[in-house]
Amino acid sequence: MTKSIRVGDVQIGGGAPVSIQSMLNKPTTDIVGCLEQLSALKAAGCQIARLAVPNREAARAFGDICKESPLPLVADIHFDYELAILAAQGGAAKIRINPGNIGGADRVRAVVAACRDRGIPIRIGVNGGSLDKALLEKYGHPTAEALVESAFSHVALLEREGFYDICVSMKSSDVSTMVRAARLFRQRSDYPLHIGVTETGPMEMGRIKSAMGIGALLLDGIGDTVRVSLTGGPVEEVSAAKAILKAAGVRKEGVNIISCPTCGRTRIDVIGLVDQVEKALRNCEKPITVAVMGCVVNGPGEAREADIGIAGGDGWGTLFQKGREPVKLSYKELLPTLLARINAL
Repeated sequence: MTKSIRVGDVQIGGGAPVSIQSMLNKPTTDIVGCLEQLSALKAAGCQIARLAVPNREAARAFGDICKESPLPLVADIHFDYELAILAAQGGAAKIRINPGNIGGADRVRAVVAACRDRGIPIRIGVNGGSLDKALLEKYGHPTAEALVESAFSHVALLEREGFYDICVSMKSSDVSTMVRAARLFRQRSDYPLHIGVTETGPMEMGRIKSAMGIGALLLDGIGDTVRVSLTGGPVEEVSAAKAILKAAGVRKEGVNIISCPTCGRTRIDVIGLVDQVEKALRNCEKPITVAVMGCVVNGPGEAREADIGIAGGDGWGTLFQKGREPVKLSYKELLPTLLARINAL
């Protein structure tokens, strides 16, 4: 079990459920726009949000947003350590610093003092694109070993100041590098890990890379909080993160839909049915598995572990539930009967 930190009212590590994070893509100075986006993120299931704080104007706006935010806020700091101090004073629930560009030990020490006084944890955010020059010279390029060495060198800085309220991330745009770095770090430390693949590319590729990297680590039991980085809206990041957590079996809330890929035996519109079922159950929080199959010959057998499901024939189909005899229905009855039965579960 990893150590535990608290980001506002959210526990990270210490056996707590893996939490979902996202990052706003509106300018921090757009206070109204940021608050609207935060509300949408909370409604989507996000638990922690991060905002960029690139200058003093943004730092002032960050403080104003903190006062009304429905989610705990992480201040994302690069280059200027004084912005981290201002964000801490403004109500940040966590400070994220990049050790590759924040400056020397004295600057880190000043950030530590501001966070310790207010009980604010620090995320050491190592990124393959901004490693210290000495590490790049040592390793030749941003290897997993370089990311881990960077992380531990900055953990040591905080620990020398008697500060242990730490979370660590080691991100790379290369999936295998990110996964290897997290595994190496976990072998040597029990600080909680924030995991994710960075700069993943277009939406579809971003989802695939994130699922591979985050999913591989979750299946290893590694990862205490996640962010899926997509070139798109933050709400889509949350949706993807929830799907990855479900697929990895670490989050049970919400419906898990399984469906067949269709074949020559298919005689109903499985694709259309799956789309309708997904839309109808999008906000359903029941921890159930629902099957939509295209063949009454193999469908119920392949989906026997589902809590409930439907399988189609030629203009008709069956509805099946664990422990009950299948019910034969007309095609038009399949969807409404399925949804009514789910509602009654």
